[in-house]
Amino acid sequence: MKITIISVGKIKEKFFSDAINEYAKRLSKFCIFIEEVIPDEKADENFSTSQIEQVKSKEGTKILNKISKNSYVVALDIKGTQLSSEELAQKINTLGIEGTSDITFIIGGSNGLSKDVLERAAYKLSFSKMTFPHQLFKVILTEQIYRAFKINAGEAYHK
Repeated sequence: MKITIISVGKIKEKFFSDAINEYAKRLSKFCIFIEEVIPDEKADENFSTSQIEQVKSKEGTKILNKISKNSYVVALDIKGTQLSSEELAQKINTLGIEGTSDITFIIGGSNGLSKDVLERAAYKLSFSKMTFPHQLFKVILTEQIYRAFKINAGEAYHK
């Protein structure tokens, strides 16, 4: 199986990069793991709603260009479905059983995902109603994907 994470914005702190790299290394035992980073568009805090939509649209176009044609797309969206770690593991397992070999997870920029990206997504996943820094969230997502593969392999993992 191929797992891709497409995220908007570079990871600036080394400790976040180190954590992501560690989980990516661990994931290599279970799948092909790919990270794609889309540069974030500059957005001032005083931008109007239409200016923010333009920023999301530009980022969205870049994201859509990175998605493989046959990939099952999971958009990380605060309005999405919340799953436990075991339920995420089951979702990934079920997709594999049904013949899906390419899953793409998308983390938007600080303004969220464009309408086009959300429409392309086959599934919308929420980890919480809380807001997380994007850099930290990429660590959390990578760890949860690793945890899902460990659960599916029947291997011990801290609960």
